Amino acid sequence: MKSYKYLAKNIGLLTIGSFGTKLLSFFLVPLYTNILTTSEYGVYDLFNTTIGLLIPFLTLNINESILRFSINADSDKKQIFSIGLRYFLTGFILLAIATGINSMLGLILVWKDYGLVFLLLYAFDAMAGIMTSFARGLDKIADISISGVLCSGVIISSNILFLIVFRWGIKGYLVANLIGTIVQSVYLFIRTSAWTYIDLRSIDRDFSKEMTSYSKPLIANSVAWWINNASDRYIVTWLCGVAENGIYSVGYKIPSILNLFQTIFNQAWILSAVKEFDPKDKDGFFSKLYNTYNCLMTLLCSGIILLDRPLARLLFAKDFYEAWRYVPFLTIAIVFGAMSGYIGGIFSAVKNSKVFACSTVIGAVTNFLLNITLVRAIGPLGAAIATAVSYMVVWCVRLINMRKYVKLRLRLVRDVLAYAILNMQSALLIWKAGTSIYLYELTFVLIMIFLFRSEVKDVAKKYQEKFFKDKRKDL
Repeated sequence: MKSYKYLAKNIGLLTIGSFGTKLLSFFLVPLYTNILTTSEYGVYDLFNTTIGLLIPFLTLNINESILRFSINADSDKKQIFSIGLRYFLTGFILLAIATGINSMLGLILVWKDYGLVFLLLYAFDAMAGIMTSFARGLDKIADISISGVLCSGVIISSNILFLIVFRWGIKGYLVANLIGTIVQSVYLFIRTSAWTYIDLRSIDRDFSKEMTSYSKPLIANSVAWWINNASDRYIVTWLCGVAENGIYSVGYKIPSILNLFQTIFNQAWILSAVKEFDPKDKDGFFSKLYNTYNCLMTLLCSGIILLDRPLARLLFAKDFYEAWRYVPFLTIAIVFGAMSGYIGGIFSAVKNSKVFACSTVIGAVTNFLLNITLVRAIGPLGAAIATAVSYMVVWCVRLINMRKYVKLRLRLVRDVLAYAILNMQSALLIWKAGTSIYLYELTFVLIMIFLFRSEVKDVAKKYQEKFFKDKRKDL
C-alpha cells in the first residue's frame, strides 16, 4: 500500500498542476484556429518541433541524467546541477552563434525573421527541462505542480492579450509561450534554491563522464522520439504544403486529452519505478499497475475515437475541421507511447539507457519509411497511421527486452485484441459516413469495457471502499 500511496500522491500533485490549466488550454483551441491561419500555425509547430530536436543534441540530453542521478538520496546534488548547467550554457552559446550567422547570411528566412524569439524559446525550454528534472529528483513534486499552473496560466492569459487585444498574430503566440516558460524556470530556480548548487569551477570530470555515459544513448532515444512525434510534420509540409501541416498539427489537440494523462502518470511513475524496483515483482505491484494503466488508456482512447467528430465541430474552426480525420490513429499512438513509457521506467530503474535508444530508433526508422510511403499515397492521414505503427513497434521491442529485468504477469492476448478493436474503430469512423456510425462506435466501446471488466471492477471496488470509508469518517 505504501507503494501505491507514494505513486498516487505524486500523480495527484502533478494532476493539480496540469489538469485544470491544460484543460483550459484545450478549450482555447477555437481561439487559436480562428485567429491564426493554417500557415501561421504550421510555422509555430515547425519552430516547436525543431527546438525539441535541438535540445537533446546541444545539451547531450543532460536533463535525463539530472533526473536519474538526483533521485538517489546519497547523490552529490551540487555536482549534478553544475554539470547540467555547464552543458546547458555550452549548447546555448553554440545556438546563439548559429543564429547570428543565419541573421547575417539569411540562409533560413523564417529563422532570420524570428531569430531572437527562437533563441530565447530554445534557452528557456531547455532550462525548464533541467529545472523540472532537478526538482523531480529532489522530490519537490508540489513545486513542479505549482510551476505548471503558473506556466499554463501565463501562456493562456498572454495569448488572450496578444492575440485578441494587440492582434500580434504568430509573433504574439510565440512570445506568449516564451513568457510562460520563463516564469516556470524562474519559479523552480527559486523554489529549489538552485543557486546554492552552482559550482562550475570544481566539476568532477569522472562524475561528468558517468552522467553523460547515461545521457548520450538517450540522445538517440530523444531524436528517435522526435522523429516519431515530429518528422511527420516535416514530411507533410514537404509533400502537402505548410497549410496542410497546420491542419494536421491541430489534429494532435484532441489526442492531447489522453496525452495529458500519460504525461502526468509517467512523471510520477519513474520515481516509483526507481524506489520500488523488484525484479521478481513479488507483491504484484508492477504487474497490477501495468494492467490497470493499460485498461485506463485503452478505454479513454476508445471513448475519444467515439467523440472525435463532435469534439472537432466544437473545437476546430473554419478550415481546421478536417483535422478530425487524423485524430483516431494519433490517439492510438499515444496509447502505445504510454505503455512504452511505463516499461521505460523499469529501464531507468536499472540505468539501462541503451535499451531506450535501441527500441526508439527502430520505431523511428519504421516511422520515417512509412511516412514517406503513406503520405505520398493517402496524404496526411498516412502520417497519422505511420505514427501509430511506429509507436506500436517501440512497445513491442521494449516489452521483449523488459523480460530480462522483471517478470510481469500480463494478459497480452486480451490486450492485442483490444488494440485491434481500436484500429477497427478508427478505420470505420474515417471511411464510413452517416449517423449510424455512432451506434457501431458505441458498441466497440462497450466491448472494450467487457474485455477489461476485471480491471474496471477492481478500480470501482477501490473507489467504493474509499468512498464509504470517507463517509464513515464524516459520521
